[in-house]
Amino acid sequence: MLCLGIETSCDETALALVRDGKCVESVLATQMDVHALFGGVVPEIASREHYRFLGALYDELMRRTGLTLADVDVVAVTRGPGLLGALLVGVAFAKGLSLAGNKPLIAVNHLHAHLLAVGLEHELLYPLLGLLVSGGHTHIYRIDAPESLELLGHTLDDAAGEACDKFAKMLGLPYPGGVLLDRLAQRGAADAHLFPRPYTHVDNLDFSFSGIKTGVLNYMNSERQAGREPNPADVAASFQAAVLDVIVAKTVGAAVDMNKDKIVLAGGVASNSRLREMLQTECKKHGIALYYPDPILCTDNAAMIGCAAYYKYKAGGISDLDLDAVPDLP
Repeated sequence: MLCLGIETSCDETALALVRDGKCVESVLATQMDVHALFGGVVPEIASREHYRFLGALYDELMRRTGLTLADVDVVAVTRGPGLLGALLVGVAFAKGLSLAGNKPLIAVNHLHAHLLAVGLEHELLYPLLGLLVSGGHTHIYRIDAPESLELLGHTLDDAAGEACDKFAKMLGLPYPGGVLLDRLAQRGAADAHLFPRPYTHVDNLDFSFSGIKTGVLNYMNSERQAGREPNPADVAASFQAAVLDVIVAKTVGAAVDMNKDKIVLAGGVASNSRLREMLQTECKKHGIALYYPDPILCTDNAAMIGCAAYYKYKAGGISDLDLDAVPDLP
């Protein structure tokens, strides 16, 4: 089955052709430079850029593969969650192709697709535990099959990626701050006692990262009032350690308690070098296999949309042409 995947949930415009769950070819246009001027994603600009890029990217994808719409079996698109205007552009484009080519239309949950992205590179055996860490989400799932997911824990306020981006802005790092924060932290020495490990005293798998940003800001202000200038690399390393310690402890602890021997790491923050290293170390201690995709598949992409659509189509999940975007899709 050849699936055309379309992704426009935020600031990446992407299309991909996926055959039986494996990527054939993909194209992507990033808007990073445009939004960097404003220090973050501007929804209206994102929508307009998607509209500007989609047609040209579709033509380029077909040119590279030598295929046409007639060769495509199904058209898949991100329905949500994401920015409403951005999602609507992608959904409208997908509907047009579905109608023009008389192709089944598949609506894909963006978060679900992230969790299945590992399957583009690895053959996964279920059941397993899924950890999704991104700018907008920090979730732990039990995954019994590609189409069977149960949310076990989520962030109660800021997601881990959002907290990192906000802290990076405190340090004066340009957008996107999370990637630069990771690089800065690699040059610093982490102090394990400098910042607390938030929300570890509770008996559940939820997260809370909003308080740690306040703690960091108070620490930096108190140091400067005392005439000392904090070392940005050391503060970054300490902050990142505090956030990642919580994520790793809760995820591996859940896998051990539930007797799961496989963990899938997904989402934009899954490309964080320190998170991968810490998870790998802890998983090895407990005999747990850890899977994570190539960094290019951690960020928003259309190959993961096509992969998720492949499994959804097999399960009979076909959408009608009255499909609408849902920005807060659960």
